[in-house]
Amino acid sequence: MKKNLVLALSGVLVVAVAGGTWWWSGAKTRSAAATQAAAPGAGAPALVTLASAQRQNVPVTVQVNGSVVSLNSVDLRPQVTNTVREVHVKEGEFVKAGQLLFTLDDRPDQANLAKARAQQQRDEAMLADLERQYKRSQDLVAQNFIAKSAADATLSQLEAQRAAVAADRAAVQSAQVALGYATLKAPIAGRIGAVNIYPGTLVQPSLSLVTITQLDPIAVSFPVPEGKLQDLLQAAREHTPVEALVTGRKAPLKGTLSFVDNTVDPLIGTVRAKAVFDNADQALWPGQFVETRVTVRTIDGATVLPASALMMLADGNSVYVVDAERKAARRKVQAIYNFGTQVVVKGVEPGEQVVTEGKQNVRPGGKVRIDAPQAQPDKQPQPGNAAPGPSPGSAASVAPSSASVVADRERT
Repeated sequence: MKKNLVLALSGVLVVAVAGGTWWWSGAKTRSAAATQAAAPGAGAPALVTLASAQRQNVPVTVQVNGSVVSLNSVDLRPQVTNTVREVHVKEGEFVKAGQLLFTLDDRPDQANLAKARAQQQRDEAMLADLERQYKRSQDLVAQNFIAKSAADATLSQLEAQRAAVAADRAAVQSAQVALGYATLKAPIAGRIGAVNIYPGTLVQPSLSLVTITQLDPIAVSFPVPEGKLQDLLQAAREHTPVEALVTGRKAPLKGTLSFVDNTVDPLIGTVRAKAVFDNADQALWPGQFVETRVTVRTIDGATVLPASALMMLADGNSVYVVDAERKAARRKVQAIYNFGTQVVVKGVEPGEQVVTEGKQNVRPGGKVRIDAPQAQPDKQPQPGNAAPGPSPGSAASVAPSSASVVADRERT
């Protein structure tokens, strides 16, 4: 009996060891299969999102921050030291070219002008007398009453007096110019700045009386990268429109590209350009910063991709192109121009499918599966309406309930 017990225990032990070995080998096999299935590119297609390459005309736009500058700005200063007699404008006023702004004390200049004119009249009278004397002397010389040398002396006096009269006329003109300095007029049309001059103020040439700034038309100066210089020069020759985006205005202001500077700033690699805008409503103000946008050229028939499709690798830019069999192939492309979330490339034909999301799981030559949009949730029944029951022939109507099955078994 003891021998039978030992044999039975030995059998049980053998069965237990065999069962454990079988379970361990099965678990190891299942774990290896799961690991192989989970490895990317090892057979399971990568989940990706695709986009189609499009053909379109793409405008090359330069959008930078610019500053508003006046086309003309004059710092008005007196040319003589004098006292202000009257101020004819108010600060912030718009003036026309030639409008009277300031009047200085002109009494000394009036006196100098009167003195110069009196001297001119005196010398002109003496000139007339010498002309008569010279005429008489010529008649006397012809009759041999006086020597010819006496007539020559009279002629010398006549020529000297003519020079004196010419000097008097120049003196009168100089006095008139000095008198004109007593009135200061606007050299250009524009807006008056701050006026800190009052009647009775002693002014001199080193003192600025007022600044006049032209506001209409007005210009916007903006920098352009030197890589766009040739396109910018062509745009300037064609008087390309320029847009200025002003805060608070829905529509951009329209201007014309009028100037490109003759040098490139070597420190920042930009060239300065300028556009002229009509500014009748004073939407632009000198010194204001505005966003400026100019289309320098247009790329016709460009191939456009989402920028997210590009992979910047060590050997250049690449994209994954998916064929009809949903196999992904890596292809090198050349990025031509970026705008917004799109990019113009060379190396992809319009209509080809490229991977935009999930590129990290894609292997060259491997298959992919497209990430479909999520299904919309079922519509909930409206309050007050009964929820629809199972339709005839559905699983809910065909499958018998557990209570009916138990009743059938009791009857049997």
